[in-house]
Amino acid sequence: SALASSFILDPELGDMRDCAVSQSNRGVQQIQHRAHNLHRAPLANLSLALCLLVLPTAAAFTMSASAPLKLTAQVAVTGATGRLGREAVQQLSAAGKSVRCLLRHPIDNVTPPKELSKSSTSPEIAAYLASLPGVTMVPGEVTDPASVSKLLEGCTSVLALHGATRRSSLIEAWTDAEDTVPNHAKQVNYYGVKNIIDACQADGATCKRIVRITGKGEAPWQLFTVLINMLGGMAKGWNYEGEELLRKANPPVDYTIIRPGVMGPYEKKEKVFALADNGGDLKVTPVRHADIASLCISSLEFPNAARATLTAMHVPPGEGEASYEPLLAKVSADTREYPVSLIEEHKRAVRTVVSTLFAAVAAVVLKLAMSLMP
Repeated sequence: SALASSFILDPELGDMRDCAVSQSNRGVQQIQHRAHNLHRAPLANLSLALCLLVLPTAAAFTMSASAPLKLTAQVAVTGATGRLGREAVQQLSAAGKSVRCLLRHPIDNVTPPKELSKSSTSPEIAAYLASLPGVTMVPGEVTDPASVSKLLEGCTSVLALHGATRRSSLIEAWTDAEDTVPNHAKQVNYYGVKNIIDACQADGATCKRIVRITGKGEAPWQLFTVLINMLGGMAKGWNYEGEELLRKANPPVDYTIIRPGVMGPYEKKEKVFALADNGGDLKVTPVRHADIASLCISSLEFPNAARATLTAMHVPPGEGEASYEPLLAKVSADTREYPVSLIEEHKRAVRTVVSTLFAAVAAVVLKLAMSLMP
């Protein structure tokens, strides 16, 4: 048991195998040292034999579903040039991982900048990321099934960090834009996720884990949700529909859905991390792109985070964790029933609010016009 305990408590979890070998070697040396006395104690002989049989099982038990695994295989990334995506790619590269990024912008004639800035264009960002160690660019679009299949070749996991950025008009909720505009949120946030799922389910596919960034889409009438849907082509509504594709996939896929707070380049604070599994509610707060990128990557190392929906927010400094690993070790897979589809309710909320706005404006204009009449 001393050997098993030293293995469990070793702080270098990133190299568990070396730790286990080292500890086992020390145990064997102790056993050899005492071997010459075993003929005098048959019971001790039996105990040591049992110990040798039990220790590997005990060590394996300690590396249960909540223990972190070592991330070694290739990771695919969609939305790599976005503010979250670029953080994730840089962190993966810095950790010595192989990364495959979906590239929408030709960069053959683009000189990589020495560093990224707020004024960096998407091609410049892509060129910079492509210059990093271990990063490979794969031309294509997330809305193209063939591109996604090519991206996932040789990868065991994918960070689906893409999202629709197109702005929409106030009357779009009454049009067929979702089916006719290539970069509409339905095409990007819904069919993009479907393409990833299909590629993971294909014969011979190696990619078995999907991490998807969304947002809470279960409250269609919430003001913030209505505003995003109204100006972003139902982006939150289609994000939620993409979540449901992951939960209902058949055959099932291992997903981790992450719903972060309001992401931005905020000041770093200590011990502020909080997670709620099962899509639980936390007070909406600002969160850093770099921190959420770290969460996405870290979640791949925790098998118990598979098929889980996680809400990621901040709490006052000192009240949370200093990293996501202790929180990820405690999360569980989804158990509650999520609404099957909410897109029609999202649309109804937008149409109601827009109609109310138009009616209010019309009333003001009419009243003004009547006041100007002789």
